[in-house]
Amino acid sequence: MTLSERYSRQIVFKGIGEEGQKKISNSKVVIIGMGALGTVIANNLCRAGVGFIRMVDRDYVEISNLQRQVLYNEDDVRENLPKAVAATKHLQQVNSEITLEPVVSDVNSQNIEKLMEGVNLVLDGTDNLEIRYLMNEACHKHRMPWIYGAALMSYGMSMNILPGESACLRCLYPHLLKPGSYHTCSSAGVLSMITGIIGCVESAEALKILTGSTEVRKTLFVFDVWNNSTHYIEVEKDADCPTCALKNYEFLDTVKGSYTTSLCGRDSVQVHPASTGDVDLKALARKLEPLGKVKYNQFILNFNIGEMEISLFKDGRAIIKNVKDENAAKSIYSEYIGL
Repeated sequence: MTLSERYSRQIVFKGIGEEGQKKISNSKVVIIGMGALGTVIANNLCRAGVGFIRMVDRDYVEISNLQRQVLYNEDDVRENLPKAVAATKHLQQVNSEITLEPVVSDVNSQNIEKLMEGVNLVLDGTDNLEIRYLMNEACHKHRMPWIYGAALMSYGMSMNILPGESACLRCLYPHLLKPGSYHTCSSAGVLSMITGIIGCVESAEALKILTGSTEVRKTLFVFDVWNNSTHYIEVEKDADCPTCALKNYEFLDTVKGSYTTSLCGRDSVQVHPASTGDVDLKALARKLEPLGKVKYNQFILNFNIGEMEISLFKDGRAIIKNVKDENAAKSIYSEYIGL
């Protein structure tokens, strides 16, 4: 199969053409977050022929994901697959001519720059503002373009962030919101139609950036699929912006040891140990079997005692469900896994 045959309908589009397709095929991107937005973006860019796609996500596929996370199915839920692994499995059947790299990992100040290594563009598929601040700072530091996207209920937004040219995310959101002070998908819901639209908008802008198009959007795009409203908002650079004006990378320069993150709306806490490594899930399963219900595969181990559930990844990171707070989660981790 020739390049022109696979991508013929895209090449004939005058905004891309033969030269644009070559640029796309030689491009490398990283998608941070493989949920509702990330799956749409990955699907679109895989089919468009982006030569290398790194997909990063810390979570595994659950039944509630299937309403909007378009790459997954019920088999992925039954197999308890990490999202990045499941996405790769499905996309390999779509385009075997590109390179797909799944990364099952939390994104934090210690690894964000490494995750960006060797790529031309960073795409936002996460639902976490703190991680977006990290992306914003790392991309500004390395002068790398990235695309912000978010969706909730029936509305969503997207903005291209071009270091040295445009305003940055911190210009748009000067302050990190407090946990519990805003709605989440769990508390307010989200329509798959809006995540699909915003994911497609991010994907289209990605192709513009990768091909060097003059049509790259400079405004914040806001769309509500239920109330039929569309806005294009000019975001001015903040002369006192900590990131793009003062180059104060307060999130990126934060060094953390072991730490916990409350996963809003899920009654769950993620525990990330200071020292990560390749956990022997089979050996650990043998130790835990006398204590409760255990199942595992090569990627993840699940352990239940009553309503409490630990999902342990091979890098040592764990998501603990039905736990009252972050301190309790850390104690449970220490008791059953060892911290």
